[in-house]
Amino acid sequence: MATTEGLRERKKRQTRQHISDVATGLFLERGFDAVTIAEIARAADVSVNTVYNYFPAKEDLFLDRGEDVVDRLSRYVRGRRPGESAAGAVLRELRAAVVGHSPTVGLFAGWADFVRVITDAHALRSRLWAIQQEALADLTATLAEETAAEDRDPMPTLVAGQLSWIHGTLMAWIGTGMAEGRDIPEVAREALGLLDEMEDLLGEKVLRYAERVPGR
Repeated sequence: MATTEGLRERKKRQTRQHISDVATGLFLERGFDAVTIAEIARAADVSVNTVYNYFPAKEDLFLDRGEDVVDRLSRYVRGRRPGESAAGAVLRELRAAVVGHSPTVGLFAGWADFVRVITDAHALRSRLWAIQQEALADLTATLAEETAAEDRDPMPTLVAGQLSWIHGTLMAWIGTGMAEGRDIPEVAREALGLLDEMEDLLGEKVLRYAERVPGR
């Protein structure tokens, strides 16, 4: 049963989003390293302690959707259709995101500026790498659970690596295209072609791994 968001929870969510939006605007304008937590707090009209209550690390203010990224591929796998494999589900979801010009894959006008901030800040690059490693570990665990794999079975790790490669390569390709100032529809068309090429490189064992039995 769905739960109704209470007034307190809604205010906390709105405050968190407001702080994140203010911080992101400052980072995009001046760069990550040039902006302090105190400046963010003043601009958002909150205390420094409030900022830290919502965001324990400065990097979390810019990469505030890290949890969504960590769980993304696992969600795709858990939501696969009857007869669909883990790779099939991930490829289907990524294609849908590209076709829909979804911001989740970087298909929006401000993506180039977003990537620039990350590229210019060592702390953000390190945090992004950590998020990617968390996502890989999460996907490995999900595949092991979905297939009831034994402890020493290497397949969940191997397949997770392949699917993470697809996701990371797609994001990098789109990021490059957007940074070059190209039109979103053009970048999306090329991204779909890239997904086709990557699927062709996957072996049958990966493409059929964790196929969902109809009725389950």
